[in-house]
Amino acid sequence: MFDIGWTELLVIGIVALIVIGPRELPKTLRTIGQMMTKVRRMASEFQGQFNDAIREAELDELRKEAEKLTNIKNPLGDLESIKNEIESAVDGTTKISAPATPAIESTEPKTETAAADAANESAPGGARPS
Repeated sequence: MFDIGWTELLVIGIVALIVIGPRELPKTLRTIGQMMTKVRRMASEFQGQFNDAIREAELDELRKEAEKLTNIKNPLGDLESIKNEIESAVDGTTKISAPATPAIESTEPKTETAAADAANESAPGGARPS
């Protein structure tokens, strides 16, 4: 704390003995000790209150962060609802309609025989034109 060695303390003690006197020196040292104790206690209380304020501020930040996280929509919620629908369909309580898929036609080019067959099928009576 202070950079005071034994020689400086000895000089301070001799000056205090001369200035205060041998009768009042013990009372003065006791009073100085009590004041130092009070100062240390007050510093400790201040530091404790300061640390509590810092912890409280950090807790407030953590609470705000936690609230932000709880406000995020549960991405698994949709999957859970789908799972519940499937389970209920398996149990037979609810029927799930499959999504409508468009009919897929062949993209292969029609050959002449395939075109002729198609024309024959559409002709009345199923007769072949000559």
